[in-house]
Amino acid sequence: MFEFMFASCVTILPDYLFRRYVQGKRFGHEITLFSVWYVLRYGITACAMLTIALITLIFYFHPSTTNAMYFFRTVTILPQTPGRVDEVLVTNLEEVQAGQLLFTLEDSRQRSALETAEAKVNEVKSTITAMQAQLHAAQAQVSAAQASLDQATNEYQRNLDLQERNANVVSDQELDRQKARVDTLTSSLDAAKAGEEQIASQLEDQLPAQLKSAQAAVTQAEVELSYTRVTSSTDGTLEQFALQPGDYINPILRPAGIILPTVPGRKRVQAGFGQLTAQVVKPGMIAEISCPSVPFTVIPMVIVDVQDVIASGQFRPTDNLVDASRIPPQGSVTAIMEPLYEGGIDNLIPGSRCIANAYTSNHDRLESGEVSGLHAVGLHVVDAVGLVHAAILRSQSLLYPVRTLVLSGGH
Repeated sequence: MFEFMFASCVTILPDYLFRRYVQGKRFGHEITLFSVWYVLRYGITACAMLTIALITLIFYFHPSTTNAMYFFRTVTILPQTPGRVDEVLVTNLEEVQAGQLLFTLEDSRQRSALETAEAKVNEVKSTITAMQAQLHAAQAQVSAAQASLDQATNEYQRNLDLQERNANVVSDQELDRQKARVDTLTSSLDAAKAGEEQIASQLEDQLPAQLKSAQAAVTQAEVELSYTRVTSSTDGTLEQFALQPGDYINPILRPAGIILPTVPGRKRVQAGFGQLTAQVVKPGMIAEISCPSVPFTVIPMVIVDVQDVIASGQFRPTDNLVDASRIPPQGSVTAIMEPLYEGGIDNLIPGSRCIANAYTSNHDRLESGEVSGLHAVGLHVVDAVGLVHAAILRSQSLLYPVRTLVLSGGH
């Protein structure tokens, strides 16, 4: 409508003024309802062509979309192990902090496993203490066997020396007996040392490994027990939380509720513009949004980023080839916008769907002097017609409550 009104002012109106005051044609006489087209055909044709050109120019260089959304994310409350609810410590719509205990699950099985693992640790520690005592006893046996062997060896060597000096002093039978005793004591010493080494090996390798394995089982049992205490992973507000003691929770099939996290920092709105405007929508463009949740308000925004892919073109590898005839409908170019002024969308409810306009600005190029002549005039025209789109957005913001509450039955 705005485009047609503007175009008619420079086409139909001059044509009519020429026919009326130059050619002397009058309404109701030469200009009638049936002769309007013939008399004003040049103005009407020029008006139609200019209107179409203006609409194309406006919607291309100043794109608009109704697919703007103030997205927010949720965090699902899921235990890491299935179980039956034992105690609920919070209520729905309650503000929770990260790490706050929400509810507990029945934990008799996990506590039993923990007690068993702790008993195994104590058993291994007791075995280590007993083996240390056995090691001391084995060391004493080695010392005693060594002393007996030294004594027998000395006696045998002394008698052997006496026989070498005087063969009649010590008989060969006595030397053979002493030699056999030395061999027996040597074997006893070797056996005592082997027993000592076996006990030492158990204390150095086997029992520490058993203790470490038992302690790992305790740690695992403690982790399993901690899974029965479900805490909040973030700051936020509980939603759809209606747990009762006795409910059965499963991390795959049945979540406990949802947390709406409190996200610090600047808030963002995402808008999907048509693919035809992919070469126009750029970071740094000024934009505006109007949302039904904040009626009669136009919020200035700035595009801070443009997604470099179109989401509808994504695919996941499967065992079937992608059939081109089944591709999704034409996707949109996603632009991420932030409020131009701090706090600009503080009153905007997360999840609101909005209308968004983006405006091409050539002010810097024109001020730099790098363009001139018809090119500069064209850039001025592009910037100027953005006012039409801005006026359309404001008229939509004004008329939306009336159209929704009155003309649509209040839906």
